[in-house]
Parts: sequence; structure tokens; C-alpha cells
Amino acid sequence: MTETSEDTKSIREMCDAFGVTPRTLRFYEAKELLFPQRLGQKRLFTKRDAARLKLILRGKRFGFSLEEIRQLLDLYHIGDQQVTQLSRTYEIALDRLADMERQRDELNEAIEEFKDQLEWGKKVVASMQNSQKAAE
Repeated sequence: MTETSEDTKSIREMCDAFGVTPRTLRFYEAKELLFPQRLGQKRLFTKRDAARLKLILRGKRFGFSLEEIRQLLDLYHIGDQQVTQLSRTYEIALDRLADMERQRDELNEAIEEFKDQLEWGKKVVASMQNSQKAAE
């Protein structure tokens, strides 16, 4: 099936629609995540490319690697109504969520330590200023 010009977007239209750079689109094409049609030097992105890019960007936002995203996108075509694709996505997402929660907990702990250190520093400075005033 051939896509019509109304079904395709130029690289500029894709960039505007998704807030990415042309370099990003070329990079994803080189990584075999997107497959734009070629018309000479011009790239034409199909609705399928737009849907894939939306999933790529969502996966990146959630911390999936490009290789994980590529593998998940490739599972779309195995012919089981995406059962394998969705199951594998769910497994990876659970792992990623656990990583994010661990990182959040570590960050919360570091923030509390930092606040304690700042409070200690505030008291030391105040004490030093009081000692200095008493000596005057």
C-alpha cells in the first residue's frame, strides 16, 4: 500500500509535532527504529513512523534503553495480537519502575542527609558569629 502525501510528514513536520530535532530522527532511523520513505534526499514519515516515534519517546522518558525499545517494537509483527509485545513491555516496565523507586529512595535519603548537614553548618556559623561578637 502506498502512502499519500496527506498520510506522510516531512522531517520538519515530525520535529514540530514531537519536539525533536532532525538529528534525533536521523539517529533513530540509523538505529532502525524508524523507517521513513525516501524521495531523493527527502524523508517522508508515515503514520506508522509517527506511532513508533511516540512509543520511542515514551520509552526513553521511562528510562528504557534504545535496544529495549527496538526489541519491543519488533515484537509487534510476530502475529499474536501483541500479546508477547505487551507482556515483555510489562516485564521491562516493572523492572524500570523498581529502579526508579530505588533511585527516588536514595535521592530522598541524600536530601535528608544534606538538610542535616546544612542545619549543622547553620549552627556552626551562628556559634562562630556569636563567639566573634563576644570577643569584640
